[in-house]
Amino acid sequence: MSNKPSLLSSGAAIARRNKRYVIWFFILNFVLASVGAAAFRLHAANLLDHSLYADAVLHGFDLSVFLEMLARPEFGPVQASAAPATALAVLFFVLTLVFLPGVFLGYSSSYRVSRDDFFRACGKNLWRFVRLAILFAILAGIVAGILGGIETALAKAADENSSYEKLPFYIQLIGSTIIFLALTKIRIWFDLAEADVVIADQRAVRKSLGQARRQTRGHRLRLFGAYVVISIIALLVLAIGIVFWNVAVPSASIVGAFLISELILLLLLATRFWQRAVAVSFYTTAMAEVPVETRPAPLTMIAVAEVPPAGGI
Repeated sequence: MSNKPSLLSSGAAIARRNKRYVIWFFILNFVLASVGAAAFRLHAANLLDHSLYADAVLHGFDLSVFLEMLARPEFGPVQASAAPATALAVLFFVLTLVFLPGVFLGYSSSYRVSRDDFFRACGKNLWRFVRLAILFAILAGIVAGILGGIETALAKAADENSSYEKLPFYIQLIGSTIIFLALTKIRIWFDLAEADVVIADQRAVRKSLGQARRQTRGHRLRLFGAYVVISIIALLVLAIGIVFWNVAVPSASIVGAFLISELILLLLLATRFWQRAVAVSFYTTAMAEVPVETRPAPLTMIAVAEVPPAGGI
C-alpha cells in the first residue's frame, strides 16, 4: 500500500500554502469588474433616478422592468454600456496569462517566492504562455466544434424521428457532459505543459506538450479523476450558493446579495487554482519518480610496468 498522499490532498496543501495568489486574483477581478460595471451603472442611474420604475429594481429584481429599461431609447445602446465590461474581461484574461508563470513557480517551490523572483518568472515565460494559450484555443475550439456539431445533429434527428419528447434533452445533456470531459482532458494536458515550461525552463512549448503527454501515461485516470472531482465541488459550490442566495438573502438586501455573490466567485476561483496545484503536485511527483538511466563505467586499461626478476640486470 502506497503512503503517498492523494493528488487532491497534496494539491490542496499547495493551494492552501499559497492562498495569497487566490486573494490577489480575486482582488484584481473585483477591481476590473467594478470599473467595467461603472458604465452600465451610470446609464441605469440616468434613467432610473427620474422614474418610478426604480422601486421595482431597488427593492428586489423585476425582470420585465429590467428588460423594458434596456429597450428604452433614453438608456442608449446596450453595446455602449457593455463594451467596457467586455474590454476589462479581456484585460483580466491577459493579466492572468502575465501572472500565471509566477503562480506556477510559487506552487513548485518549497519556500515563499520573493517578489523579484515572481515577476522575473512572469516576464520570462510570458510569450511561452501566450503560445500555449493560442494552441489551447485552437485545439479546444476544434474539439468543442466537432462534438457540438455531432450533439446538435443527434438531438435534431431524435426530435424528428422519435416520439419520446425528452430524448433530445437527454442527448444534449449527455453531449454537454462529453464535451466537458473532453475539454477537461485538454486542460489537464496544457496545465502540465505550463508547469513544465516554468519548472523545467523549457523554451520550446511543443516539447513541454510532449513531456506532459508522456508524463500522464499510466496516470491519466488518476489525474483526470482529481480534476473532475474538483469540478464537481465547484458545481456544488455554485448550486449551494444560489440556493442560499434565494432562501436566506432578502430580495431588497443589496449588501447580502453582493457578499454571497463575491463569496461564490472567490470559492470558484479557489477551485481553479486547486486544479493547477494538483497539476504541479503531479508534475513534481512524476519527475521525482522517473528512473535515472545509469551506465556502467567504461573499463580502463592500466599499464603495469614489468618488474625484472631478482638478480637481473
